Amino acid sequence: MFTELSIQAPEESYEILVAELAELGYESFIEQTDYLQAYILSENFEEKTIKELFENYREQFEVSYQIKNLQKTNWNEEWEKNYSPVEIAGKVRIRAIFHEPKPEFQYEILITPKMSFGTGHHETTSLMIENQLAINHQGKSVLDAGCGTGVLAIMAYFLGASTIEAFDIDEWAVENTQENISLNRCNNISVFRGTMEQVALQEQFDIILANINRNILLADMPLYAGSLKKSGYLLLSGFYENDVKDILEVAQKENLHFVSQKTKNNWVAMICQKM
Repeated sequence: MFTELSIQAPEESYEILVAELAELGYESFIEQTDYLQAYILSENFEEKTIKELFENYREQFEVSYQIKNLQKTNWNEEWEKNYSPVEIAGKVRIRAIFHEPKPEFQYEILITPKMSFGTGHHETTSLMIENQLAINHQGKSVLDAGCGTGVLAIMAYFLGASTIEAFDIDEWAVENTQENISLNRCNNISVFRGTMEQVALQEQFDIILANINRNILLADMPLYAGSLKKSGYLLLSGFYENDVKDILEVAQKENLHFVSQKTKNNWVAMICQKM
């Protein structure tokens, strides 16, 4: 038995809510124009936890919800009904295997989202990929922190990165990333279930990709800095324009200097460099 959580909230808040709910054990998400649906095993559902989560964001946006118990759902069928390809900067196309290829795009990424998130439709994912296009990945080592479907790691592969590691706290996201790595025939991406603490200080990377949410970015900033090589790049997203000041303040304390940012519908993706 699954519990369906139907959330009425601004569409621009979906990425944050999905990230938070995934950490609470929610296994599938369907984004609609006027509501977000999230699914969890009924035995793991706690309404008190949901109320506390939404209370944390009440000053940023209005949110309400409804609860329904469901029998097991065919998740693939659900997302296939609503999924359409995503085209970014005229160069990148993210599509499912049932869509026809378009050779005019320089890069085509194949994904099967299933129960994880990161299909490319959200502003933060497309902004991150735009920033990736602006950074030289050739021969570089890359870390995708909180990989979701693995789309950013796969983009790094297509851009010529030599070694790529990816991780996520969610087991299904790890399995989904592994499947998408196989779909795209990426031979140099390793993925594991875990957190930034397990990566920090064990090795250093030329590029770190972190499309998560404001609170995790602020908490893990020292770990990102410690895992970056000198002159390495940190690409961040998952926060609003009014969070930029806080993000920059913490980044600069870790010797991470602002390079550039892109904004779309109040969402921000930022590039910082370790000096």
